Parts: sequence; structure tokens; C-alpha cells
Amino acid sequence: MSISVDGEAASFRASEAQNNLRRILESCSKLAEARDFHESENTISELVKFLDSLLDDALSEPENEHAGNNAFEALSEIHQYICSPSLDQEVVDALSFELPKAVSKFAGISSRLLDMAISIINQFIVKCGPRDMLSILCNALGYSSKVTKAASYIVPPLSGLSQVFISIQRRQFEQAKEAIPMILNVLKAVTLESDETEQTELENVFARAVEIANSISEVCDKLENVAKDKLRALLGLYVLQCMALVSASISYKASSCHSLVLQLSQISSYCGLSYLSLVTTYDVETVASSIFGEDKDDSMGCLSHVKHGAALAVIWGHISEEVAHAAKEDLIAIKEELCNNQTKRWQAIGTLKHVLSFANLPWELKKHTINFFLCITDGGISGNYNGEPSEWSSFMPNLFSALQAVKMVIMYAPDPELRKKSFAVLKGVLADIPISQRFDILKALITNTDSSSMIAIFIDLVRKEMHKEICSSTSVVENVPHLNNKAYPDISFWTPSVLELVELVLRPPQGGPPSLPEQSDAVLSALNLYRFVLMTEFSGKTNYTGVLSMSSLLKAYNEWLLPLRTLVTGIMAENKNDYDQLAVDTVCTLNPLELVLYRCIELVEEKLKQAT
Repeated sequence: MSISVDGEAASFRASEAQNNLRRILESCSKLAEARDFHESENTISELVKFLDSLLDDALSEPENEHAGNNAFEALSEIHQYICSPSLDQEVVDALSFELPKAVSKFAGISSRLLDMAISIINQFIVKCGPRDMLSILCNALGYSSKVTKAASYIVPPLSGLSQVFISIQRRQFEQAKEAIPMILNVLKAVTLESDETEQTELENVFARAVEIANSISEVCDKLENVAKDKLRALLGLYVLQCMALVSASISYKASSCHSLVLQLSQISSYCGLSYLSLVTTYDVETVASSIFGEDKDDSMGCLSHVKHGAALAVIWGHISEEVAHAAKEDLIAIKEELCNNQTKRWQAIGTLKHVLSFANLPWELKKHTINFFLCITDGGISGNYNGEPSEWSSFMPNLFSALQAVKMVIMYAPDPELRKKSFAVLKGVLADIPISQRFDILKALITNTDSSSMIAIFIDLVRKEMHKEICSSTSVVENVPHLNNKAYPDISFWTPSVLELVELVLRPPQGGPPSLPEQSDAVLSALNLYRFVLMTEFSGKTNYTGVLSMSSLLKAYNEWLLPLRTLVTGIMAENKNDYDQLAVDTVCTLNPLELVLYRCIELVEEKLKQAT
């Protein structure tokens, strides 16, 4: 990029600062000619300090046009110096190690300083060669952790790298394999640590990041066979990581965000990454192993959000027909495939959870993800999986973590409608899980939840599952013969495990009765479940859960209900005559719990009398 300096203020040309800069540059030339490398290093250090002083002046007084002009003219002087055909190559080589970092610091001051910094770096690429500049620019990127405006600072080195990749003629894959992890690490550090005031800077950063992706795709076109396949695979990882970072850092409503996603989607398609493969079979570690080999573990840190990017690539296609078209995808066909194929649907659920669990993403993207979940889990599916039970187990950890992610949306989403839809997704995913695994999943959700309200919701889902079995014409209650009061077969919720679930709440593992009124929702739900099981088993003259056995009744009475009654009675007595808001809220919260508690006690006492 050629930038003219004609017409610049004459004051700088005659100033002491300009004379000082020219003196330093002339000294660089003379010392290089004399091969005095030690003094040459000192002079370059002096040049960097001089530039830093101009930078400080420009940053300390952003509205001072004179300081900005001084900085621009200094960079222009350096640009002219480097462009000189008579400049010794050793001088250029020596300056190339430090000047890219020094001039990149000016990028955040103004667009013309950004352009000049890029021009200087481009000139170094021409004179030093792309392979040497690759390591130098990567080193400059690494220096970003030491500068204040890191997002602006990394734009010139990124721009230079997009030129470097195109210019490298040999061992392109090997060179890219060394550089891409550094680029991605810096992008992640800068973007996830930036705030809302740096949107413009981040847009520039990712515009350059996309340029790098385009440059690598151009290089791919020139390669053949294994080298081409490996470079395309590496590019795919790079694009998916960028997709996640763009989605997390650029405003969802900004046109630049949509434009960047559109370009990344086109490159993703070029890499052969179909939407269906991204949400089902795409394995980051397998791809990384094929690229980095034994060094895979060292490179996984820079790929930490590739899974998120894979899910987001599909969600953006769901949001925008233009994006789906750019990726050459048919979302309707993909949704139908996921609805009709349970294995792929489970794989997709395990991938899409990454969007919901990514704290940096805006709620709008999580809302669209929930809508996509509804498309593939709402109606027409059931937990009747035809595979072997051993195959079910391999999917359960991913399905459980997906449910955990949905749970967090239910708890923290600011929009009531989103919370409602998320609950529908939670029920849909649970319905898709084989019934033999469903109870264990619900129990795990309960034991891994601190929220009393969510625990109450999960326990209520257990109760509804048990009620459904009773009402169903094919329920175990009606069709499975009694097995000497043993539990139902594995397909049923009607097992002694349900009492263990009640005990988790009414007599927590840490000992003592539950904390009230904090845990009142969970306790009320557990009491309702216990009452339901007790009354159902008694009226049906069964004892599949063991709830009617003497030992179970005595345990519930002495260890769960009586200690809870003592606690509730004490709290109610303390707050009965207190009329401050907290006391009133406490009494109102415990009133329904107290009613159900006394009903449970009455039922247990009645059954104990009958047993004796």
C-alpha cells in the first residue's frame, strides 16, 4: 500500500523530532555498513523508544491533532526509508525484528496510522521474504499481551500474515501449521477480554482474520493430494474457531457480524464441512491429530471453541437463509434427517449444547438454538431406541450435559418465553431418552442442581413419568406380574430408587433436615412425590417401590417426616406474630408445605397402625 506524504505540515519536517528521527535512521545505515551489530541493536532500541514517545503523546491527548500528525509523519518517514532501493538488506533485516511491533501500536489512533503501519509491514514482507516475516509477525502477535489496545495492535500483523500465506511458495502446510495456533491463541485472548466499547476494533480484527482464511484457501487451490487435504482440514478448524469468537464478541445485531459469518460459512463449505457432519460426526480431536500428530495436545488450547463454532455454523444457517445458501445447505432436509434418525439426533443434541453453555454468547443466539432444538425434539419422537443398551450408554453423558445446559437457560434467561421454550426442550430431550436410562438422568440432574426450584421441577417430572405408566394401557403396573414385591423391570420408574430420590431432599446426605425456607420448593415436591407413591401403591395393592414395607414406613416416619415437622413447627412459631415482610413471606412459603407434610404423616401413621 503506497501512501503519499506530500503536503504534510512543514513544521514537522523542520522540527527537532524529525531531525532526531533522521539521525537515528542514518545511524542505523552506517552501523550496518560498518557491521557494528551491537551498536546497531542499541540504535534500533533508540528508534523504538522514539516511536513510543510519539505514541504516548498521541494517546495522552487524543484530540491534539498536532500529536497525531507528528506520529503519522514519523511513520511516513520510516516507510520512505525502508522503501529506498539503496538501503542495505542487513539494515532491513535488523529493523524487521522490532519495527512491526513498534508501528502496530499506532493502529488504534486513526485509520491513516493503521494504513501506514500495514504499509510498513508489507514493505518488510517484500524485502525480507514471506518465510522470514511469518515468524516475525507471529512474534509481533505474541507481543499483544503487553500493549494496552491489543485489539487495534494486532490488525497490522494479521494483515501482513494474510499476505505472507499467499506469498509462501514451499512447504505451505507446514508453515501454516506453525502459525495458525499462534494466531488463534491471540484472537481468543484479545476478543474474549475485550468489552463493548471495542466493537469497531474487533470488526477490523476479524476482517483481517477472514482475509487470512481466504489467503489459505487460495493456497489450498494450488496444492494437491495429501498436502491439500491437510491444509483444508486445518483451515476448517481455523474457520470454526473464528466462527465461535465472532459470535461471542461482535454484536449479534451488527451488519458486520452477519457479513463475517457469511464469509466464514462460505469457507467452511469450501473445506467440505457440511452442517450434518458438523453437528453429528465432526470430531475436533481426530481432525487435530491428523494435522498436528504427536503435538496435538499442545495445540488443543487454540482450538478450545471449535466445537462451539461447529454448532454455531448450523445455528447461523438456521437464523439466516443467506448464510445457509452461502454454505450450500438445506436446513429443512437436515432437520428432517435429525428428526428421523435418533442416533444423529442424539449426536446433534450433544453438539448444540455448546452454544447454550458458552457464557460469552448473546441470548439471541441461545434463543435460536432453543428453537432449533424444538424443531428436532418436538413431537413425533420417543424413547424407543432400537439399538443395544450398551450403545445407549455411550450417548448418555452428552445428553446429560445437554440437559444441564438447557437447565441453565431455564434458570437464567431474561425472557420468560425463552424459559418456557427451554422447558419444552428439556421435556423433549428427556422423552427421547430410553425409559430405562431416563430415571438415572433425572436423578443425576437433581443431585447436580443447587436450585430448589429446579430440583422441584425435576422431581415433579419423575412423578409425572410414574403417573404416565399407571395411566398407559401398556403400563408396567397393569401388565407385569408381581415379583414378590420386588421392583419393576428396568424399564420402569416404579423401583425403590424413587424413595432414595425422596430421601436426598428430605434427609440430605450432609445430615439433618433440609434448610428451610430456602429449600421449600424442593421439599414440597419431594413430599408430593412420596404421598403420590404411598397412595398409589396402597390403592393398587402393590409394593413395587417398597414404600409400604414396615422398615420403609418407620424410616420415613422417624427420619424424614418427624424431624421435618419439628423444623417447620419451630419456624412457623418464630414468624407467626412477626409482621415484617420476610416473616410474612416465610409463613406463606411454608403453609402449603406444612399441609402436605401433615397429610404424609397421617398416611404413614395409618399404614403403621394397619401393619400392627
